[in-house]
Amino acid sequence: MSTYKTQQGDTWDLIAFRVYGDEHFMDVLINANIEQRKTVIFGNGVLLTVPEIDTTSKEYEANLPPWKREGGTDA
Repeated sequence: MSTYKTQQGDTWDLIAFRVYGDEHFMDVLINANIEQRKTVIFGNGVLLTVPEIDTTSKEYEANLPPWKREGGTDA
């Protein structure tokens, strides 16, 4: 696990995009930082726990949107 120090104006989806490359993983961040779950817009300097995600697992692939899955379409 690693950490992320927030910047003024950060939101869960923006942080997920920055650390995982995909905003759909904001639930992973919220679950790892449950004490901050009600925060909508972060102030500067909040230290969040960032769990690692196994991007090679079948669960990861199954949770991707169809256009990002292996062999998916762009439509």
